[in-house]
Amino acid sequence: MISASKKEFIEFMMSADVLRFGEFKTKSGRLSPYFVNTGNYKTGAQISTLGKFYAQCIMEHCGENFDAMFGPAYKGIPLATSAAGALAREYNVDKPYFFNRKEAKDHGEGGNLVGYQPKDGDRIIIIEDVITAGTAVRETVPILQNAAKVTIPDMFISVNRCEVGQNPGKTAVMEVKEQFGINVHAIITVADIYEYLKEKPEYASVLANMEKYMEQYCIL
Repeated sequence: MISASKKEFIEFMMSADVLRFGEFKTKSGRLSPYFVNTGNYKTGAQISTLGKFYAQCIMEHCGENFDAMFGPAYKGIPLATSAAGALAREYNVDKPYFFNRKEAKDHGEGGNLVGYQPKDGDRIIIIEDVITAGTAVRETVPILQNAAKVTIPDMFISVNRCEVGQNPGKTAVMEVKEQFGINVHAIITVADIYEYLKEKPEYASVLANMEKYMEQYCIL
């Protein structure tokens, strides 16, 4: 059985056209029966609600035990911003956030980080949308480690697709843990989506495609 809060998050994503079903080519080149596009969040109410889900996940897994949150450009920027706002609003936890530019600025204040400037010894958490093959994480970690001697204990995402990464028998999330020591926490997983669809007869064909995909690519 899927929990009420996870069901609420799935329905929230579907209502925002962020979680979609069909046939989609992912960054890893796989043809997936579902797709998560956080770029479809586009209203104040949506981003406010999304921030609450992230803030709840952050409080559950690390509380206030971090110094700042980082949102990788581009989709991570509104995610980190909304999470920071929700933490302050809902839990009275006021933490700084920052993000990167895709290209370093050569005028004004310069540099490629906007917002908080990390310091040696900082514990930084990453706020992202999904992990499929772990490619984005491998691009993000050097950005943070080049900025200061920081540790990155945790990463928070909307959906853990639970898919095999670069090595057989290991998911991208397992690889991120092994390679960087980062614990990845997801609001929901592909298994939660599957359980949700099982309760909806109108998604029978999608469910069948999900089963085939999960059998081929997922480790649960």
